[in-house]
Amino acid sequence: MTQVGEGQEASESAPQVMTFGAPTVGEILAERYELAEHINNDSAGRQVWRGVDVVLRRPVAVVLRYPGGDSAMEMLQAAVAASRVIHPSLVGVYDAIDEGERAYVVREWVDGESLREIVAEEPLDPTRTTTVAHAVAEAVTAMHATGMVHGNIHPGTVLIGDDGRVVLADARADSADTQETDVRAIGGVLYFALTGHWPHTEAGRSALPDAVRDASGTVAAPRQIRAGVPAYLDDLTMDLLDSRLALPAADVLAAELGRLDSATDEPYYEETGPLRFLSGPRDVGAAVDPGGVRTEPQRATVRKIAAGVAGLLAIAVAGLLFGISALGNGGDTDDTAAPPSNAPATAGSDPATGSANGQPQNFTISANQVRIVDPSDGQRNELEGADAVVDGNENTGWEPNGYKSSKFGNLKTGMGILIDLGQPRTVSSVQVTLSDGGASAELRAGDSDPGSSAAGDKQVAQSFKRVGEPLEAFDATKMSFTAFDPDQKYQYLLFFITEMPRTGDSQWPFKVGVQEIVVAGLS
Repeated sequence: MTQVGEGQEASESAPQVMTFGAPTVGEILAERYELAEHINNDSAGRQVWRGVDVVLRRPVAVVLRYPGGDSAMEMLQAAVAASRVIHPSLVGVYDAIDEGERAYVVREWVDGESLREIVAEEPLDPTRTTTVAHAVAEAVTAMHATGMVHGNIHPGTVLIGDDGRVVLADARADSADTQETDVRAIGGVLYFALTGHWPHTEAGRSALPDAVRDASGTVAAPRQIRAGVPAYLDDLTMDLLDSRLALPAADVLAAELGRLDSATDEPYYEETGPLRFLSGPRDVGAAVDPGGVRTEPQRATVRKIAAGVAGLLAIAVAGLLFGISALGNGGDTDDTAAPPSNAPATAGSDPATGSANGQPQNFTISANQVRIVDPSDGQRNELEGADAVVDGNENTGWEPNGYKSSKFGNLKTGMGILIDLGQPRTVSSVQVTLSDGGASAELRAGDSDPGSSAAGDKQVAQSFKRVGEPLEAFDATKMSFTAFDPDQKYQYLLFFITEMPRTGDSQWPFKVGVQEIVVAGLS
């Protein structure tokens, strides 16, 4: 399998960038971890290695970036937090070390494939889908029990080992993530496993193909896309993606999926259906029919709490006691058993496999295919550095001058970077990494590039049409644009910043840099 670190989209063909602090085969880190094979680089410039713990003689994955220090702080903090939660369905984190010139995280190594790679060949059957979602929900329950949020649940962070185990990896929660977004993303995993599509709006942005939608933008149910999806699984998936409905807690969802998972061989299973989650606040005094299930409203997709909540709570408590026990003993298992084959699957643990099988891949974009767009009548002295946004290194980028106001001092409507893909191509996503959060930006597409001049840039800014909705005062540094028409081809794309955050000095307080742009689609 391909193992990639830190939840980034990656390309198997991404070259190894050699700079000061670069590792070498055979090198031993921290007098313990021997580097055996360079696997690949993720889009953030981190290297992923297969290694060996020479003390315990077990395989490990080493996610390494250089330089270390402040630039690696987020990676190290996420690893330390994840290491505190021990669960069979969570990837194990062994070590996190900052040496200044480089930093690295040591994790479990697993042979297997990510859910994204497996579904690329064929969507899962309902039974296997339920098993995968059940394991993910159990892992999330363990994290939520400690107050943590995962924040990065999608098909690239769900790994299915060759031994059949399902592992969730690469927690990367930020301030925008909550326990509810984790549960919603489990609905996205169900939808993807059944259909091969990821519901971007409902479950989080991704380079994967968006969910099938009708003219109003409503997600098509799995049963509308594929035959053989049971009604109970279809309803559960759609209810988890419906923002109008209250979500169950992760432990309740895990217990329900466990019930469905264990009942798939029962002859009466199709008739019994799943327990129903309440669409609003839980009402323990509501009437229950003789069969133990609440009376349904007219709208079939609104879930309700069923009788048997006591059973669910018993299962959840048992699971919590198991998690506490595991935390108490450090997750020790039989010392004579073989090392567990959990892998650090992440958002980038499943690089695009190319367009031959209909999956998107990252386009190779050279320096002469990008340029700065500055529709200003004044000095146009910020046109250098566009090549740094496509060099594969997030530590380099293009940074405009500082301004006295967030909207470029009212000198222009914005600034950005024009990308020429060389020919019309099917695009699935554009991912942009900025130096700071808080910027407002949008993606636009046009038919031609009139050339780098004040007049030409004004024409670009005025004539290029917006792709999807703009991102306003976006509080993260990674922006993703995915609202592309699959039946349309694009050649000229414009990432356009309309408002900058306050990040500079007191004289020129508003500025933001573009560190990297990655465009994915079909050749």
